[in-house]
Amino acid sequence: MTSYLISGSSRGLGLAMAAELAARPTSDISKIFAAVRTETDEVKQLAANHRGRVELISMDANSEDSIRTAVAKVEESLGEQGLDVLVNVAGMSSVALGGIEHMDDLMSLFNVNVMSAHQVTSAYLPLLKKGNTKKIANISTTVGSITMAPTFREIPTPAYKISKAALNMLTVQYALSLADQGFTTIAVSPGWIKTPIGGDNADLDVGTAAKATLDVIVRSSPESNGKFLNIHVPGWENSPGLNQYEGGQPSW
Repeated sequence: MTSYLISGSSRGLGLAMAAELAARPTSDISKIFAAVRTETDEVKQLAANHRGRVELISMDANSEDSIRTAVAKVEESLGEQGLDVLVNVAGMSSVALGGIEHMDDLMSLFNVNVMSAHQVTSAYLPLLKKGNTKKIANISTTVGSITMAPTFREIPTPAYKISKAALNMLTVQYALSLADQGFTTIAVSPGWIKTPIGGDNADLDVGTAAKATLDVIVRSSPESNGKFLNIHVPGWENSPGLNQYEGGQPSW
């Protein structure tokens, strides 16, 4: 049985991933820690429906004090067990209309999309080292790919793109540092999703993206360490649009 902690579980992809895990057999998934800054009605209902299996953890991923308090609660709940899988979902995007010269929020997005993943990962490492699977998954995006930047040039989100490129490098650095301890640290692109960030015109509903993202995480192994992985969604392997979901490795 595997335990998970998912940051950013109050809505969107994080909430859908927690719900997908809760729907899987208890023989596979033992405990889901839904880490949230704000308790939405949806995540409270999920916890109520799966009392004892889905546990709400109050955690502001940009506050070291809040993270430390959250770690202590998770540790208490796990008892002698370690945490098996950490999924850093919490993130935000923004629009810079008029071009990159009008970008004025790069530091804010770095704090949310990069620093929070680093602070959370660092704080939970002692519990992860006690875990069985030792997996860390950072939710990234092909929009943060330097190689693919010309493909997405018309999308007016430069701070988001830059911060996700930095998150990819953060992933690689942790992967290199923890490889000899049996860790698998990966970046996963969950696709363009119909969430408050992705908008209504996105490719995938959030449930499809959540399942496909978790499938990547579950299948990952030490051979996947340090890789940037794409989800697989049947029918989207050769889509003529900007995005294809073939389950491969996007270019950095």
